[in-house]
Amino acid sequence: MKNILLIPYIQIHNANALSSPYTIGFPAMTAWLGAVHALQRQLKIRDDDFEDLDFKSVGVICHDINLQTHKGNSDFIYSIVGTGNPLDKSGNRPSFIEEARCHLTVSLIIEYSCDYDQDLTEHVDQLIKGKLKFAGGDIITVKPSETFEIDSENQKKLITKLMPGFCLVERRDLMQQTMLEGQDAIDALLDYLTIKHNSKTDDNGKVTWASSRKTKGWIVPIATGFQGISDLGFAENQRDQDTLHRFAESIVTLGEFIMPYRIDNLDNMLWHAHVDIESNLYLCQQNQPINHN
Repeated sequence: MKNILLIPYIQIHNANALSSPYTIGFPAMTAWLGAVHALQRQLKIRDDDFEDLDFKSVGVICHDINLQTHKGNSDFIYSIVGTGNPLDKSGNRPSFIEEARCHLTVSLIIEYSCDYDQDLTEHVDQLIKGKLKFAGGDIITVKPSETFEIDSENQKKLITKLMPGFCLVERRDLMQQTMLEGQDAIDALLDYLTIKHNSKTDDNGKVTWASSRKTKGWIVPIATGFQGISDLGFAENQRDQDTLHRFAESIVTLGEFIMPYRIDNLDNMLWHAHVDIESNLYLCQQNQPINHN
């Protein structure tokens, strides 16, 4: 039995689409787990009854996404649609760093534990409509949240509320399989993202083209955490003077968007935070990855 908090159809404006230093698209899983962690902290500050509240894991279901890019008829690559910044005092447009943005609508399912949860949805709705940001974007609208007690028999009731949509699951298994065959990580990643075009000529000389990828499914690159690349210590002018600091780089792997009705177990779509101190890894992992083998 799982206690589930559903926050349905969150419409977010200008979310951060730069999920890692070299991928653009759906916001990183670290952004969603960070937003839910911030929500948990605000709930504890707001009401002492939620002192033992624990958001254990999170599932993200995307209903709509509009990536702010543009490609002209004669262009070879896409360009980021930038914001219109105010002119400076001389009337010129100031320099700025291009930021990849997206507008999207998502639903979040949160597995939680709490001895007192009678007013949980009321407080959650008030906080989300306040000053909270999700994935760096502003929340425009959101439907009222709900709580469920889910087991294997009544899971369909929750799944129905997530449709139509696509939940994000990890497909690290694809990269692992390819890397065992001798490819490095980048080649393994690109191998599943590359679209190959093939042509055939029939007996009448008619040429037909077909496009394909290495495997079926909506496979995408996703950022799932960070790996430390320096020792823990204190840095000059760091924000929190009492917390150890380290430099880190993004961890990127493969993910897949699938329809929620294909999920047999909620743990197949739920993500949780995991720390591996020995390997300097700070990860977002699935409770139970889907076995596609």
